[in-house]
Amino acid sequence: MVIPFTPGGSTDVLGRAIGIELGRAWHQPVVVDNLPGAGGSIGVDKVAKSPADGYTLLMGHIGTLAINPSLYPRLDYDPVRSFAPVAWVARVPNVLVVHASVAARSLAELVALAKARPGELAFGSGGNGSAAHIATEYLKLQTGASFMHVPYRGTAPAVTDLLAGQLQLLFTGAPALLPHIKAGKLRALAVSSPKRIALLPDVPTVAESGVPGTKDFEADQWYGVVAPAGTPADIVAMLNRQINQSLNATEVHARLAAEGAEPTPTTPQAFGELIASEMKRWGRVIKSARITVD
Repeated sequence: MVIPFTPGGSTDVLGRAIGIELGRAWHQPVVVDNLPGAGGSIGVDKVAKSPADGYTLLMGHIGTLAINPSLYPRLDYDPVRSFAPVAWVARVPNVLVVHASVAARSLAELVALAKARPGELAFGSGGNGSAAHIATEYLKLQTGASFMHVPYRGTAPAVTDLLAGQLQLLFTGAPALLPHIKAGKLRALAVSSPKRIALLPDVPTVAESGVPGTKDFEADQWYGVVAPAGTPADIVAMLNRQINQSLNATEVHARLAAEGAEPTPTTPQAFGELIASEMKRWGRVIKSARITVD
């Protein structure tokens, strides 16, 4: 199981959890190989060039399988042609938060404030082209709001500066934000998912905000397993069945919950359709917002 990022992040946590359950089903260990670099592209490319025999898998996510093709035009892999989709593992809703000092208690109020003070409200992200960056740019495009982007080397320092009042807002995964929301240091305004999330049942979705342009808004992060293109259909079906079963395991449920993730068992075909549609959608956002990587 290749993880194209360093240990400790959500991709690593979810990949290891799935690997443990597959190892139990097969009665042999699944070796996890962390291969970070180039926004995940190094590890992804290795899997794309591996034998199509079912023995090498990738824990991919929205960045490596949907966003990177538009950020890195010279990628050595194509998310659709280079892989056989195996299983959609989970989705992680993003939560839009503001510092407690910001005079906005709803998305509508935040958008109005941003339009009244264009470019004065700053948002952070884990870096140019990160999922948090892309989600916020999408929100800007859909609402017409003006926010200034401040990229960081990871989500943690962005949260630190938000708590210190150096930033005004952040739109990222729930786990990094929940303790501060509960402590009253950050105010949650909306979630990116189609439905409200169990962790924050009183926080409306972006689509519920009533802001023009957000009726069908959805910008969750997601994770899933792929194999090299050409992997036999019976092997893909077997892997899909076992991964879907593993999502019901108590240990996997606990790890998903800790990452703010919701399990998404489905067919390989449905996961493949998700990858193809997300590549097109985020490609349009990246082009419209003129997003480039450092």
